[in-house]
Amino acid sequence: MTALLWLIPAALVLGAMGLLGFFWAMKSGQYDDLDGAAERILIDDDGPIVDEDER
Repeated sequence: MTALLWLIPAALVLGAMGLLGFFWAMKSGQYDDLDGAAERILIDDDGPIVDEDER
């Protein structure tokens, strides 16, 4: 029974921290461009990578 006195507040605090972290991420724009990173990997705007030793 005494374990519940520690576990319930700990679960509530960790849940509140997760919720605050989610709201911070939403406010700071972490989820604004969901498709950008997925499309950016497909764009090949650089030439081939060549080491300086191979030239």
